[in-house]
Amino acid sequence: MRALTLLAAIGIALSSASIASAQSGSPPPMKVRSDRISVTVEGKGPDVILIPGLASSREVWTGLATRLRQSHRLHLVQVAGFAGSPAMPDPDGRVAAPTAEAIAGYIRRERLKAPTIIGHSLGGEVALMVGARHPDRVGPLLIVDALPFYSLLINPAATSDSVKPQAAAFRNAMLMAPATQVEAMQSASIARLAKTEAVRPALIAAAIKSDLKTVADATYELMTTDLRPELGRITVPVEVIYAYDPIYGVPASNIDATFRNAYASTPHVSLKRVDGSFHFVMLDQPEAFARAVIDFLEKEPRQQ
Repeated sequence: MRALTLLAAIGIALSSASIASAQSGSPPPMKVRSDRISVTVEGKGPDVILIPGLASSREVWTGLATRLRQSHRLHLVQVAGFAGSPAMPDPDGRVAAPTAEAIAGYIRRERLKAPTIIGHSLGGEVALMVGARHPDRVGPLLIVDALPFYSLLINPAATSDSVKPQAAAFRNAMLMAPATQVEAMQSASIARLAKTEAVRPALIAAAIKSDLKTVADATYELMTTDLRPELGRITVPVEVIYAYDPIYGVPASNIDATFRNAYASTPHVSLKRVDGSFHFVMLDQPEAFARAVIDFLEKEPRQQ
């Protein structure tokens, strides 16, 4: 069940409600756009970049943004092609890697000083890419229910090359499926991605707005990209928050081992499991998730 949940997250990951408007006393939200990303900036204080997952909207961070905007300046990223944002085709069919470069460029252009980066699912992969490939530009990384190589869930001995045929078949099946079948897949996937039934209708509605080719290309990229050899380049603290629920049908210790082994080469890593949650930890356990994030932000020293 755990593998099905995260594989569903690769195939069709979604978003939820809308971000509440800034409370009085905070600077009004500001929007910054580039080809690959658009960014809404709100709040004041130390900089925090929040990256949503595959086919998700930045609005998935609704609850957390409400808690943080009074003490932090939030940079809420929207990835091109997801949740109704215009698609940006890549000649190599990549999504995550160009997004990571766009975020690194955004940090440079906006002169952000060691921002904390929080990423969920594909957003977690992007955060790891930025941390490994631009280590001088980032502050602490908080990775939410993401592995550095998702195909470990298919086969613990998988390699980038060995999984390419399966990844290509998955991508092609997504692209060839009729719209009615895609919508049915989205509905079925949401049941494995979000435990909280109340958020599911909004998640399904948001998925339909995502560009299917962008989602399919990103799925292939995630399944064939192994970031484990790059993790040693990350010089900042990394915390990985991951979900567990007994419905997975495996002991919690198995899930612990999967994440521990996957991040074994990360120099400054800590792992935190949130129980009673599926893939969308921030929606299924919002209070526990917010506490974990706030604790992380408070304990990690800011780079000067």
